[in-house]
Amino acid sequence: MPFPAFDRSRLIIQPLDTRRHDLDLSVILPLDAPEPDFSHEALPTLARRLVEARERGSARIILMGAHVLRAGVVRFLIDLMRRGLVTHIGMNGAGPIHDWEFALVGASTESVARYIASGEFGLWHETGRMNDVVRDGAARGMGLGECLGRAILDEKFPHRDISLLAAGVELGVPITVHVGIGQDILHEHPNCDGAAFGATSYRDFLIFTQSVTGLEGGVFLNIGSAVMGPEVYLKALAMCRNVAHQEGRVIRNFTTGVFDLIPITDDTRVQAPKTDPRYYYRPWKTILVRTVADGGESYYVQGDHRLTIPRLYHDALALGG
Repeated sequence: MPFPAFDRSRLIIQPLDTRRHDLDLSVILPLDAPEPDFSHEALPTLARRLVEARERGSARIILMGAHVLRAGVVRFLIDLMRRGLVTHIGMNGAGPIHDWEFALVGASTESVARYIASGEFGLWHETGRMNDVVRDGAARGMGLGECLGRAILDEKFPHRDISLLAAGVELGVPITVHVGIGQDILHEHPNCDGAAFGATSYRDFLIFTQSVTGLEGGVFLNIGSAVMGPEVYLKALAMCRNVAHQEGRVIRNFTTGVFDLIPITDDTRVQAPKTDPRYYYRPWKTILVRTVADGGESYYVQGDHRLTIPRLYHDALALGG
């Protein structure tokens, strides 16, 4: 017997201009902003590894959480792609929402406390149009990141110069989106097509996995993602190593970095014991220990993304990046 499902046709969708935004264009740092007063012993090494990986043609990959965009560092990410220091960026499902809203109206982010009380949270018309783009992208066999980036360019969004998705299309750099159904505000809307999200996001997973095939001698950075980044990376690496072993190749000599806010004073190259709650912190055990245990190197960088990303950028440029 089927279970009852929620009737989305009863929802009231509000225009985006009635929402109070928490962030606007003033949060976006310019490339010529003063260099951050921040240093970390791992950053010059990670910068050097990016430059070296570019020279040898190995993959330079970032997976990141949405709050990296909210930190206002998108221009630095775009210029890293433009300079060939980053060859692939993946985001969770919330990342494109911030990217779309910033590009469309020059603002993003709503108060959960304010709008969940009134039942309005996430139910904004202009943001919900992303669902129509995803459905069209699925019909055309496109990935989720590409179809949204092309829409931002084709519709000439006023602030498309700060869109990571649009920059990926323009530069020919894959920007992939790895969603969890029910986790993003787009899934609340009556025009959301779960099958379209499944098709486009799974295509992005396969595009990401193809990028991981080039990770030998390369760099993988996980920035501000506690679950999506480690899990997507882990499955993709397993697939790539499976094929590499059949062909007599290895994917084990590469560098990983985790950028996050959590203070870790222990040796991050050693997994926390199961008796320690930090054992379940996936970036540590998956990215910093297990997947580099047979030849790679790993680094943990604690700090505000508004400081760490520009610092990495400037350290790379100082090395000829």
